[in-house]
Amino acid sequence: MSYELNEDQRQIQDLVRRVAREKVAPRAAEIDRTGEYPQDMFDLLKALGLFTVPFPAEYGGTGSLLSACVAVEELGRVCYNTGYLLVVQWIPFGAILAGGSGAQQARWLPGLSSGDLRGALSITEPQSGSDVSGIKTTARRGADGYVLNGAKIWCTNAHVADFVLVAARTLDEANTFLGINLFIVGRHAKGLTVGREEDKLGARGVPSCPLFLDDVFVPAGDRLGPESGEGFKITMEALNSSRPIVAARAVGLAQGAIDHAIEFIQNRVAFGQKVSEFQGMRWMLADMVMKTEAARQMVYRAASMADAGTTGREMAQMAAMAKCFASDVAMQVATDAVQMFGAAGISAEYPINRYFRDAKVVQIIEGTNQIQRNIIADSVLGRVKRQPR
Repeated sequence: MSYELNEDQRQIQDLVRRVAREKVAPRAAEIDRTGEYPQDMFDLLKALGLFTVPFPAEYGGTGSLLSACVAVEELGRVCYNTGYLLVVQWIPFGAILAGGSGAQQARWLPGLSSGDLRGALSITEPQSGSDVSGIKTTARRGADGYVLNGAKIWCTNAHVADFVLVAARTLDEANTFLGINLFIVGRHAKGLTVGREEDKLGARGVPSCPLFLDDVFVPAGDRLGPESGEGFKITMEALNSSRPIVAARAVGLAQGAIDHAIEFIQNRVAFGQKVSEFQGMRWMLADMVMKTEAARQMVYRAASMADAGTTGREMAQMAAMAKCFASDVAMQVATDAVQMFGAAGISAEYPINRYFRDAKVVQIIEGTNQIQRNIIADSVLGRVKRQPR
């Protein structure tokens, strides 16, 4: 079954594709080279109203994850970093929409949807990446709220965020573990330090930073969901449903790499003929196109399922397959594109090496592809029963 776009989604695709080519593409190389946050691109997305796209009509959005995937794909086709600006805004929005109270939603969501506020999500720690249960950061309950202590790494967008959703182990006054929760921590909260930006292989324009929490007080009203940790589960379900957006970035990368490869081989001559006329090149390109279209259809299906209200194990499996397959395809396609460029492919003078580096990032972030394969295997074989330590 082919997942076709409706008229509204095609209009979004046409708009973003035109803006991406005219406004975003000329900035892409510089953003990657300098690693500086592209405030001008953020302002452009804000002016276009794109931050609202996947969310309900009351926040000015379309209520469609598929529409969001289309927008991210078109931006990722020319500049991964600009597409990333949408994703890092949508993650905290989706978390608060799913697990936040009415007061929390009223306080934070209008600003996030308009772009007047920026958020970040912080789960990963030095000793626990994909292993969320291994989180060491604590939130100890007090009279009026919680005191957070711990360290985080790879918190993307933290350096510009107005607040960070911090995952922590909630403890009562007797030091009893209650569950893992997310806490809304203001960017300038006393005791919160945002560390130096990481010098990354790819995704260089949207910095990731470590966080250090030293007796950071968070009011009880800034905890997301019940203290038992149920709120964290609700939030994780929301993030799971939004995983197709990450996969859409991979599809955009793959398509962009194809675009550059086609232009290069059609204008390159070897042994008296265009490089695009060699059968080896034509077959390589055909495989790249086939794999990318397969990834696109898988992403569109996953997004359509989320729009239809699919949740739980069925959604988890499809989202994991879309993210894993699309990012593996992006890496394969970018690798082949570099090969088609020959020596030029490893030169910083050509854009294709940027696609190669960004594609590797997508295989790792938002749950490594090994974790995605675990999710898929668990859905068909059941979870492995681990022996207690």
